[in-house]
Amino acid sequence: MSRRQPGGPSIFGSPVLVGSLTVLIVIVAVFLAYNANSGLPFVPTYELKAQVPSAANLVPGNDVRIGGHRVGAVDLVKPVRQRGGGAIAILTMKLDKSVQPLPIDSTILTRSRSALGLKYVQLTPGTSSVGYRPGDTMPLTRATPRPVEIDEVLNTFDQRTREGIRGSLVGFGNGLAGRGLDLNAVISELPTLFGNLQPVAANLADSRTRLRDLFPALERAARIVAPVANTQAQLFVNLDTTFRALANVARPSIQDTISNTPPTLDSGIAGFPIQRPFLENTAAFARELQPGAAVLPTTLPALADALQFGIPALNRTPDLAHRLTGVFRALRRFADDPMVPLGIRRLTDTVTTLRPTLRFLAPTQTVCNYVTLWFRNISSLLSEGDQNGTWQRFIIVATPTGPNSETGPSSAPANGGGTDEQRGAGPVARVRGGQRGLLR
Repeated sequence: MSRRQPGGPSIFGSPVLVGSLTVLIVIVAVFLAYNANSGLPFVPTYELKAQVPSAANLVPGNDVRIGGHRVGAVDLVKPVRQRGGGAIAILTMKLDKSVQPLPIDSTILTRSRSALGLKYVQLTPGTSSVGYRPGDTMPLTRATPRPVEIDEVLNTFDQRTREGIRGSLVGFGNGLAGRGLDLNAVISELPTLFGNLQPVAANLADSRTRLRDLFPALERAARIVAPVANTQAQLFVNLDTTFRALANVARPSIQDTISNTPPTLDSGIAGFPIQRPFLENTAAFARELQPGAAVLPTTLPALADALQFGIPALNRTPDLAHRLTGVFRALRRFADDPMVPLGIRRLTDTVTTLRPTLRFLAPTQTVCNYVTLWFRNISSLLSEGDQNGTWQRFIIVATPTGPNSETGPSSAPANGGGTDEQRGAGPVARVRGGQRGLLR
């Protein structure tokens, strides 16, 4: 066996060998650079698949990130047709082993990396203790929320929209020009406006306001007035003529009206709550007047005559009221006298005490007239006399005869005769089965 002599030819001294080694190193570097996005060879990865609604502009090699940090790359994008006729995409991702296992409640989202259309896949790990195994597929329900592509945003600004925006900018510019102070005043009043707007919005949101019926009602109203659209158009033409005429009095008359409107509204806001009870009573009064108002058509002639004849009486009312002044003053003094209530109470006690007696004696006078006849007979009894005095005058009235009369025993009421005594008229002194007498 021979040995290489010191100072002899080296392995690096061969140009062919050095060139071959250099070409091999370049080939390995290019291979590693080309496959870097798919993962380095001989490096273990965590393969996971995911269903997404769209993989537009997403290509193999795009990054897969968690929290902005790259944890893998997209290895394959495959479209899949669904049963309903739609299509989705299935992504095959190669992730770092540090991600394994990814929780099953994780979400996936395709996001834009630049305005040029470069995309990447964003994973948001969940909190579940159960994770995906290598080769599992994330369902389509985990691909939320749906991303909005930049082209979709740009497509919203079509020609009509751009013209509308241009017109709005011109209108706003002309409307806001030179009104900086007014804008500042509006901004300063907005907190108060929103504070007052809150109860208004609460009332409108209440189901009892039936706000949702407003717009269908407006639609019906618009449909009703559609046949008179030409008349309405002519109305606006006439309004233009009217406004041109009003332009001559716009300053200062209309201007002063507008200036005085806010204080007037403030007064209304302060006064309307106070007037509310009066309005409620007025409404109740109007409801109570409805029955009377219903009969007014038939009673108006009589009421008109009453008003006509009442005019002379009303003309004499001031003189009568003047003469009654003394009477009412006397009544007031009588009412203010502290002894009057005491007397009224005593009179009430007297009437209460006499009530049983009067209730017992009332039929004696109202039915038989005993009291009047007694006083009349007493006056007749002592109506005759001479210079020495009066004497008593009397007459005996014989009892009538007839069946069951008082001249003898009877088994039934008296029958027959026609005198007042037989009919029981007038006060009599009775003796059963005997005579009776009457004072004349």
